Amino acid sequence: MLALLIQLEAACTAADSLAEAVEEAFPQHPDAEIILSFPGLGTQLGARVLAEIGDDRQRFADARGLKAYAGASPTTRASGKKSSVTRRWVKNDRLNHAGYLLAFSAITASPGAKAHYRRRRDNHADWHASAQRNLFNRMIEQLYHCLQNGERFDELAAFPTPSPVTETAAA
Repeated sequence: MLALLIQLEAACTAADSLAEAVEEAFPQHPDAEIILSFPGLGTQLGARVLAEIGDDRQRFADARGLKAYAGASPTTRASGKKSSVTRRWVKNDRLNHAGYLLAFSAITASPGAKAHYRRRRDNHADWHASAQRNLFNRMIEQLYHCLQNGERFDELAAFPTPSPVTETAAA
């Protein structure tokens, strides 16, 4: 039993030293300022997102490719008269989990993200998981745009206020 506790203590110490190394190294990356400008992305989560998508701008041809890789965009299966839209099963699980945390924390950190989430829940009758995945989809698209153009996150560009006419037509 004592040997198990010693191994657990060593694992905790290694995890703490890794977290300290990330806190020290990530802010020095050229894309760190852009990534940290996103609501809900701190140093640890931002480093995870950067590690999963990489810093090669040519890796994804467009935002759709990144969203599919992250598991943020849904898949449509259609055959004859039937069609179903479901979550993506084949994805980068680590990036998908980071995106889940990003969307979850963005709901509390960003008024635009919270309004987008509430609109999906209220107007589109989405379940929590579906509305959160839709928010993750939007955030990943914005991340791709910001990284490609070297811009910081802009709340008004990411979540423009919908006009009352648009909301009535959508409902």
